[in-house]
Amino acid sequence: MNTIIYGAAGGIGTAVAEAFARSGATVHLCGRTAETLDALAARIREQGGKAETAVLDAYDEAAVEAHAASVGRIDVSLNLVPRGDVQGIPIIDMSVEDLTRAVANGLATNLVTARAAARRMAGQGEGLILALDSGSAHNSPMMGSTGPADAALDTLVRNLALELGPQGVRVLGIWVAGILETLTIEKLQTVNAGIDDNALQGIHASLDGLRMLRRSPRLADIAETIVFLASPAARGLTGTWINATGMFTS
Repeated sequence: MNTIIYGAAGGIGTAVAEAFARSGATVHLCGRTAETLDALAARIREQGGKAETAVLDAYDEAAVEAHAASVGRIDVSLNLVPRGDVQGIPIIDMSVEDLTRAVANGLATNLVTARAAARRMAGQGEGLILALDSGSAHNSPMMGSTGPADAALDTLVRNLALELGPQGVRVLGIWVAGILETLTIEKLQTVNAGIDDNALQGIHASLDGLRMLRRSPRLADIAETIVFLASPAARGLTGTWINATGMFTS
């Protein structure tokens, strides 16, 4: 199995890549920084897995297409590329650019990577295209541009599934929100400059308390769910979003 992960060297990408490698897949790690990609690939190989790296911009259609052609058969394509979301600001106080950037970016990169994969998968008669967002299209105040961007991506997944289903290609999304290992001060400050250590601890505790299970999903939980979605056991699933947030109660 060949799995391509765009934006592979981040927290989620690392966990997913390692999980796919443990399952026997060859993971193709794509991103903009060679050092982080190479370090992840080396760790996977040390653990007995198979990994290849490619430095590319997942917004660059020609680069994505050329890489897909070099891979050949593609069984799974997963896009984890950042969109430039802005959060923590009331929508009416946001600039048009800040509100629309994540919408346009999310649609663009997911279309570029999905198209490259679909062209190969349709000929194979099978394959899985995966997208990820936070599910913030549903009742998520103060999430800024994330809600509209998620709504656009949700719709893209459903429509791609309808169009590609007759060729045997599955298209799925997974909703992931508030993974504590990824919620560092540095990352949160990119979308909300007012975050400090006290605020971070409060966010972690609040997120745990909002889940039905009173526990936030961990990276390993998300990674194993994604590997399951790519397995034969999940072949009946397409055109929908898997809620892996731990189900918020409000």
